[in-house]
Amino acid sequence: MNLLKSLAAVSSITMLSRVLGFIRDTIIARTFGAGMATDAFFIAFKLPNLLRRIFAEGAFSQAFVPILAEYKSQQGEEATRTFVAYVTGMLTLSLALVTALGMLFAPWVIWATAPGFTDTPEKFELTSALLRVTFPYILLISLSSLAGAILNTWNRFSVPAFVPTLLNLSMIVFALFLTPYFHPPVMALGWAVLVGGLLQLLYQLPHLKRIGMLVLPRFNPRDSGVWRVMRQMLPAILGVSVSQISLIINTIFASFLVAGSVSWMYYADRLMELPSGVLGVALGTILLPVLSKTYASKDRGEYSRILDWGLRLCCLLVLPCALALGILAKPLTVALFQYGKFSANDALMTQYALVAYSVGLVGIIVIKVLAPGFYAQQNIRTPVKIALFTLVTTQLFNLLLIGPLHHAGLALAISLGATLNAGLLFWQLRRQKMYEPQPGWALFIFRLVVAVAVMSAVLLLGMHLMPAWSDGAMLARLLRLGALVAAGVVVYFGMLVLLGFRLRHFARSSLL
Repeated sequence: MNLLKSLAAVSSITMLSRVLGFIRDTIIARTFGAGMATDAFFIAFKLPNLLRRIFAEGAFSQAFVPILAEYKSQQGEEATRTFVAYVTGMLTLSLALVTALGMLFAPWVIWATAPGFTDTPEKFELTSALLRVTFPYILLISLSSLAGAILNTWNRFSVPAFVPTLLNLSMIVFALFLTPYFHPPVMALGWAVLVGGLLQLLYQLPHLKRIGMLVLPRFNPRDSGVWRVMRQMLPAILGVSVSQISLIINTIFASFLVAGSVSWMYYADRLMELPSGVLGVALGTILLPVLSKTYASKDRGEYSRILDWGLRLCCLLVLPCALALGILAKPLTVALFQYGKFSANDALMTQYALVAYSVGLVGIIVIKVLAPGFYAQQNIRTPVKIALFTLVTTQLFNLLLIGPLHHAGLALAISLGATLNAGLLFWQLRRQKMYEPQPGWALFIFRLVVAVAVMSAVLLLGMHLMPAWSDGAMLARLLRLGALVAAGVVVYFGMLVLLGFRLRHFARSSLL
């Protein structure tokens, strides 16, 4: 299997999802603006989303994929099918209980995670009502993530990568055509999330059938494989929860700030998710099963080389993205969001948050490469300890930065925490001798710095020559933004070619 081709395929499909996500957010911003209704929806959507990351894409995948890879290579198809059925039964039962409790105690959940909303009874009640609608999403998307983890282990990366587009399409359709049928109108977005989660699950079932892994859930808590997953999940839940707890704490802080703060941070985070999803999620998706099978084969040299490949790709693609997001923060926020009820002040506040988030983009994506290096070894304790330390440190950053920088200070605290987390993961992998850098890093970094410097100069010059970004209709603004981005991409990769980079240098095959 060619890792670069797999990464390109997953990244391309993820890019489609992110583009649809931007269209979705542009429609939401234009229709609802940034105020009480959107703050309520984003909180109601964030909570099940956080639990999904903890139980499904986070802790569950980290515990499940290495053991599934072991079953696939050593136990045979029938044992693997039985293992999948038992794990599916345990996951379904656990998350059905969590979902029921979340719907039942929705007001208390809002009180605990966004206490500032209690000062406005209407806002509190709306958020609680939205949460009851969106909470079942965690069950649907977690089962969808289970299906995706199985497909990834069978090297069917494209199908799970496409799935998020269905949620975006659902939200676009509901926002454009069904909003008038709901009261208040923002409730349409809550139901769109529920429908999107169902579509994501159903879409993957035929693909599971094709590889022979579509099984009915079975409950057997005594199964040794299930208990292995559960034992790995407990520390993994703690580790993943740390980063999500950090986000919840940031939401608590933001709920006490002026109305719109939650929305400004949300829109900035959505812009950050383009590079973090297109590259970070794609890399993590590919690396975990590849590293798991490489580690199981006891080829430590290949294990280290795959990690090195992932880190070089991160530096090559993420460093220019981070600088471009910071430089183009104003064009991005104005061209994409400043329409209808989304005011110039909303765009400015979102811009501040985006600049702060861009500081930590490299760290956020490097974590996606380094963390699978531990999970593939079924070593979850080390990342958990690092995550706990990072959580405490991030809260100190919050206290220091929220006063002078307000919501942007909260975004900057997350960036600094992510950078610290990535640095500690790297240090531990080196300390345990699981990663040895390949030759040529010094020259590699020098060439990158030169290319990034030239790209930054071109972007700054282009911004200076462009008309005011608030001038013109949406199409005109997007065309100007697209031209500027295209110029930066051409200059950056053109400089890399002049400096000796070639695509074949990053082609890599795994043992799979």
